[in-house]
Amino acid sequence: MAVNYQERPLTIAMVAGETSGDLLGADLMASLRQRYPRARFVGIGGPLMIDLGFHSIVPMERLSVMGLVEVLGRLRELFAIRARIRNYCLINRPDVLIGIDAPDFTLGLEKQVRAAGIPTAHYVSPSVWAWRQGRIHSIARSVDLMLTLFPFEAVFYQEKGVPVRFVGHPLADRIPLEPDQAGARQLLALPEHQPQQRRPIVALLPGSRGGEMGFLGPLFLQAAVEIARQWQQQGGEQPVAPLFLVPCINKARQQQMQELLDASPEVQALNLRLVPGQSREIMAAADLVLLASGTATLEAMLLKRPMVVAYRMTAMSHWLVSRMIKVTHIALPNLLSEEPVVPELIQDDCTPETLAEAAMARLLSDDKVAHEQQVFREIHQRLRRNASERAADAISQLLRGEDLSVPEDD
Repeated sequence: MAVNYQERPLTIAMVAGETSGDLLGADLMASLRQRYPRARFVGIGGPLMIDLGFHSIVPMERLSVMGLVEVLGRLRELFAIRARIRNYCLINRPDVLIGIDAPDFTLGLEKQVRAAGIPTAHYVSPSVWAWRQGRIHSIARSVDLMLTLFPFEAVFYQEKGVPVRFVGHPLADRIPLEPDQAGARQLLALPEHQPQQRRPIVALLPGSRGGEMGFLGPLFLQAAVEIARQWQQQGGEQPVAPLFLVPCINKARQQQMQELLDASPEVQALNLRLVPGQSREIMAAADLVLLASGTATLEAMLLKRPMVVAYRMTAMSHWLVSRMIKVTHIALPNLLSEEPVVPELIQDDCTPETLAEAAMARLLSDDKVAHEQQVFREIHQRLRRNASERAADAISQLLRGEDLSVPEDD
């Protein structure tokens, strides 16, 4: 029997584990509150959610752990936090529990809460479609509804019989279909292009983690040396040395990159700037983005920036991952398009020479760039779905007890 939430205010439990989840959670809260003005929101959330009236039982930063060693060191605390939220749900019986990303923490919690008869939803699918597909059975036991950001994820869950809704990607809602490159350059105080000169701006994003930067940072810098050399040799009227911009997510990454710069006289001779933060503005301003595989590739695509995607890891990690992964591409633009539109240079194929070759192919080919940007626009329009509103609609269906196993007409 459906509950009349106009008569009884409902309680919505939510668990977000990091900054991106806090952003998603805040937007979802705002959309749900339009439908349920008297709703109470409780669980684990960050400052954006708290500003909207969310009651966080535990500070969200206690879940923000990166790296295997760090997780192992905090394992007892993380289990205690999960038990605390589980017990709260079992005693107070919220009307729904929504886990936002952080699958290693939230899916186990959702499974325990769902077993007690409380509806559960999970917002942002883990990459089960790409590797360790056997996890789908545990996910099916954990959630009444999966909310996915990408259409191919929804297809995967439908095939496995898990109720799912493709809601679109919030970034696609936030980033304009036609980004303002000139405005980004002005914001960063970059030199304007002169009609008689071609001076490319290249963004280097070798990853936000120390390990990623350790593997890719030296490769990217040597690729920049090669790009600068080839640009000067390619001719044209008054070629000007490329400008390389490296956004640094924090002081630790900036120091790590500075040490790499200091170790190479060739790199020191580049026209290169380290910039605290502002990765989106830097990508928007660039003529080309050289970046590590990851979510930044989605942002670069939505900004319509030509890109070269790279990744390296230890030989043992690559051996293990290559045997578990189930997809032929790793870059999100390639997974979302009908063709491999951006170059992927992985492991042994990722060298300064191959990176520079792929970069120069885009810097010197307006036709190639135009084609990529057209594909990116088409993908952007498919992902631009007003994600928070669609997610709130699906949660409302779950609360009303509707059959979510029937795919939507999309």
